[in-house]
Amino acid sequence: MSTISIEKDLQTEPTAIRTWVETRTIFVELTDGRIVGFPADRFRILKNATSEQLKDVTLRLDGYALRWESLDEDITVPGIVAGHFQLPYEPSGISS
Repeated sequence: MSTISIEKDLQTEPTAIRTWVETRTIFVELTDGRIVGFPADRFRILKNATSEQLKDVTLRLDGYALRWESLDEDITVPGIVAGHFQLPYEPSGISS
């Protein structure tokens, strides 16, 4: 009788270990060492938030989500990493 061994390459999605806000840009440090940043204006609720409201972000679900309690807004970390935003990117300071 022979035994077959199958190894699976289980890739784990990175989660957030830290988050912070600088000048309306939200940053997330991931467990794989990357730092991802995105403009708050890419999400409807965050676009209308004050700078103070944006800074009141916490990590939830073991680093799988960002939460703004005062805005009742949640954003998933896998969604951020995949680039799933609600609104299109609008470069600031560029005139046509």
